[in-house]
Amino acid sequence: MEELTDIQQITYQLFGYNLVFNVETITMTLIVMGLLLVFSLLATRKINIVPHYVQIVGELLVNLFYGLTKDTLNEEKAKTYFPLIFSVFLFVVFSNWLGIIPKLGEPTKDLNTPLGLAILGAAIAHYSGIRTKGIGGYLKEYFEPFFFMAPLNVIGELAKVVSISFRLYGNIMGGAIIILVVSNLVYSLVLPPVLVMFFGLFVGTIQAFVFTMLTLVYISLQVK
Repeated sequence: MEELTDIQQITYQLFGYNLVFNVETITMTLIVMGLLLVFSLLATRKINIVPHYVQIVGELLVNLFYGLTKDTLNEEKAKTYFPLIFSVFLFVVFSNWLGIIPKLGEPTKDLNTPLGLAILGAAIAHYSGIRTKGIGGYLKEYFEPFFFMAPLNVIGELAKVVSISFRLYGNIMGGAIIILVVSNLVYSLVLPPVLVMFFGLFVGTIQAFVFTMLTLVYISLQVK
């Protein structure tokens, strides 16, 4: 289990506090960002009526998530929130797929990554709720159906952030642990590559989709 526990970190002191940075997570995140940039350039390069294969994949994904966003919100709001929803999916799915490549690891198996994404989604959702309903209408919902329900409603909103982040983290980290244990048992022969493909492609894609749709639903609950 040393592969999961031996974490290279950099520590900085700021105003008397120690800031700890996970070198692997930062490195893997930068790699994901680079892959996303390459994919975006290839998908939008030389766009033709008869599309090339990368353009086809890009258009299919855009049509899929724009349709889901429009169905969940509406035509007008979809134009506003679609870029966010689509970007979240691409980032999470590329992060989950990164573990397929030898010597690389998923940034999402570090709790800080899914937790940061969940906090970002929640912040955007609540900011959108305030813009849509006004501060009075937004705060009023916390006291429904009875005023003494406000603490429970606040806890419920915090629980959404915890739930969505730990769901993604648990599935990706769980897959990494299973692959590591089985690899040590059978000496990385036949089964581990199959497990890598299963957890990386199948489970990774499903979890990215679930995370993205939950983010979209949380936003829709605030803006409607």
